[in-house]
Amino acid sequence: MAAQGNLSDQELVSLLKGGDRLAFTQIYDRYKYLLYAHAFKRLRNEEEAEDLIHDLFTTLWNRRETFELKSHLQGYLYTAVRNRIFKLLAHKDIESEYISSFQQVSEQVSNITDYLVRENQMTAMIEKEIAALPSKMRVIFELSRKQNLSHKEIAGQLGISEQTVSKQVTNALKILKNKFGLLVYLVFLVR
Repeated sequence: MAAQGNLSDQELVSLLKGGDRLAFTQIYDRYKYLLYAHAFKRLRNEEEAEDLIHDLFTTLWNRRETFELKSHLQGYLYTAVRNRIFKLLAHKDIESEYISSFQQVSEQVSNITDYLVRENQMTAMIEKEIAALPSKMRVIFELSRKQNLSHKEIAGQLGISEQTVSKQVTNALKILKNKFGLLVYLVFLVR
């Protein structure tokens, strides 16, 4: 047998199909650096280029028995590297989109959670201040704002004048405005 370094690609492929490890090693040694340079030029990442080339040669060895070379080995290997690069880049794009989407959802959830926490804190503070109102004022205010009763309905239910109800609601709103500012005042005033 001739030295394998002098064999053509076609002869090496024939030996490879028979399971000849030396033929495989010769193909690997002949093309690994050229293919690596090609992959690195596209990927700009040493580890990815190296992994891609090792994967290509592992696949070549694992499929050696069914491997059919229809053209030149060099052309086949370059095409296989190019296809793997495209597949890797497409996977990276999908991964990048997934990560970006996940980050957006995470930010939205975080914002919603922050808003809900603040809203609950503000509600608790408002409820505390409403509970601290003088008892008659608190009852009138809660009937007005929480049960949505009109001043007339509250007056009838408590046996007091509508003017008294109106005055008590106005006073409660002033107290809450002083405690919390304009925002809370507007929330209760709009009702």
